[in-house]
Amino acid sequence: MLGKDVRVRFAPSPTGSLHVGNARTALINWLFARHHGGEMLLRMDDTDEERSTKEFEKGIFEDLEWLGIDWDDFARQSARLDRYDAAMERLRADGRLYPCYETQEELDLKRKIQLGQGKPPVYDRAALNLSPEEQAALVQEGRTPHWRFKLLDEPVAWDDLGRGHVRFEPGHLSDPVLVREDGRPLYTLSSVVDDGEMFVSHVMRGEDHVANTAVQVQLFQALRYEVPTFAHMPLMVGADGKALSKRIGSLGLKELRERGVEPLAIAAYLAHLGTSRAADGGETMIDLARHFDIAGYGRAGPRYDSDELETLNAKVVHHMPFHIVSAKLKAAGLEGADEAFWEAVRGNIARVWDAGYWWRVCSGTIDPVIEAEDADFIRQAADALPDGPWDAETWAAWTGALKQATGRKGKQLFMPLRKALTGKQRGPELADLLPLIGRDRVLERLKT
Repeated sequence: MLGKDVRVRFAPSPTGSLHVGNARTALINWLFARHHGGEMLLRMDDTDEERSTKEFEKGIFEDLEWLGIDWDDFARQSARLDRYDAAMERLRADGRLYPCYETQEELDLKRKIQLGQGKPPVYDRAALNLSPEEQAALVQEGRTPHWRFKLLDEPVAWDDLGRGHVRFEPGHLSDPVLVREDGRPLYTLSSVVDDGEMFVSHVMRGEDHVANTAVQVQLFQALRYEVPTFAHMPLMVGADGKALSKRIGSLGLKELRERGVEPLAIAAYLAHLGTSRAADGGETMIDLARHFDIAGYGRAGPRYDSDELETLNAKVVHHMPFHIVSAKLKAAGLEGADEAFWEAVRGNIARVWDAGYWWRVCSGTIDPVIEAEDADFIRQAADALPDGPWDAETWAAWTGALKQATGRKGKQLFMPLRKALTGKQRGPELADLLPLIGRDRVLERLKT
């Protein structure tokens, strides 16, 4: 299935902010669609009225756009309640949706008894044995039913792009609740109706949804929708191999953005995580889509390591051309920073905003570092400064003359000059920085 036949969806709930786990799911869907020339649907699962907010929804839009993920179509579940009602009526008419009157306490007790007897905690379908009079009596008591989907007594199997062949035997799954007591549909129903009516061809999500899929396959069939192809991906774990905790602030896209991590670094890191390929920092989103292969992901839970992300972020910054970074430099307050400046410093910074220090080195004031034992040498260096104009050869000419005059060489020659001119022991090549700093500033720092 290729081209426009491929239609995937990312369906976040606006009940919180996106984190790297959500981002990986969205990214895999986007890369799969773009690789095959297909479409991406963004669907807002906003039927949880108590927890859904416009602020979270706005944050999801901003995070996806910042990450470089666009979409071809948009829908929101709160605008489709009539479609879920229609599906409920079809299921009731076919005898596949039935009312249940047990309270949560009664259901919990049933599960405890089943577990105590060594049985799977599967719903016993007691509600199907209620007579109309018994149902009426329960309603008279003030009970409002929830509604369950009656599973067929047959195995459910599918070929999963992430897990291979998957099969569930009959009797291992409970008839799922599809409708709450207040009449609102649950995720299992609304998701299937949306996927079916919006012609979603591939459902790509975390492997924690595998049991849901076994139920949803029968639900797709009961509603006479085409069953999509499924891909259940292993869930990320921490660098220690343990489950990621959502309490870790570094997992949020907003937090990563505020820490100066580049969106392309996150996208490349998550796209390669769990595969045998490593990101090199020079790929674009187009490159990631072109080389995407869903079969390249392993079965083990990929390990998310923030240190690896930081390393990749530096590589991405080192590869960023000036036309991409110029707006970021301006936003960081580096008015006037040009391509020559960026080319000189980008290989020595881990964040774009790290360029701010080197901008001060080139165009502002810093605190030169001159050790007492180097004072005489620095004075000689000031006296030997070549006249302008300065270019890429000035540093070699200046240090060559100093080496001949003083006998210093290597670190003994270069380090005192670096510390005096930049205030740092490491940094960009001084051959590149010297023309940007200019003779007047160099002289001022050497004579401090």
